[in-house]
Amino acid sequence: MKVIRNEEFGGERPLYREHDLRLENVTIHLGESSIKETHDIEAEQCRFEGKYVFWECRGFRVTDCFFAESARSSLWYSRDGQLTNCRVEAPKMFRRMSGIRLKDCVFTNALETLWDCDQVHIEDCRIEQADYLFMHTNNVYIDRYHQEGNYSFQYSKNVEIHNALLNTKDAFWESENVTIYDSEINGEYMGWYSKNLRLVRCRITGEQPLCYCENLIMEDCTMGEDANLAFEYSTIQATINGPVHSIKNPTSGHIVVRGKVGEIIIDPNQKAPANCKIEVL
Repeated sequence: MKVIRNEEFGGERPLYREHDLRLENVTIHLGESSIKETHDIEAEQCRFEGKYVFWECRGFRVTDCFFAESARSSLWYSRDGQLTNCRVEAPKMFRRMSGIRLKDCVFTNALETLWDCDQVHIEDCRIEQADYLFMHTNNVYIDRYHQEGNYSFQYSKNVEIHNALLNTKDAFWESENVTIYDSEINGEYMGWYSKNLRLVRCRITGEQPLCYCENLIMEDCTMGEDANLAFEYSTIQATINGPVHSIKNPTSGHIVVRGKVGEIIIDPNQKAPANCKIEVL
């Protein structure tokens, strides 16, 4: 494997179509497409400042590296890439990619990141300013994770999340086959129009959560005081530990609340079959 150490590059395509290459303490200055159409690339303790760095790459490992804000859109149309212990200050990373692994990374401006991706594995990461994260992204596994940013996981399928703190309104809209364990999700209008959303030992806060859901499952969950008007027009099987502010017009299923329910609202707008059983224990 060819090794480049302590070098600086700039301009357009300085390492275009390289392969079997290791970069150590290399700086990529402003420019475009510095490592485009490459394969089998390793980068360690490098700094990336230019745009479109890893485009159409096959097999890359990036460790202890920094992506400046100017390095926006640096990872697109590639596959089998791994970032470990990296700091990413650039938005719009990861588009139309497959085989992504992120570990011990911090993203400080993850606007419109991880769109149209497949096979994503994330551990021990923090992602901030993450509006519209995970749009149309499928087959995702996440563990030990902190997210700040709204409208996440829209239209995503086959997602499994463990031990997460998600501060995100309008999350999981029209998602499908999502399971979340031992996590806290804070934000308005969570999970609307989702299919097969399963929440296990989770805490839910925010107004009007989990409405218009198809086959919603909640196991030993809790809900915040602001989680009002929940479950409207949803088909649901739920066990909730503790109080619920209000429940409105669930369509069918069975809800068990081990605590107080402030209000149960059933009005003429309830959708058929309108036979959801609600038990307050």
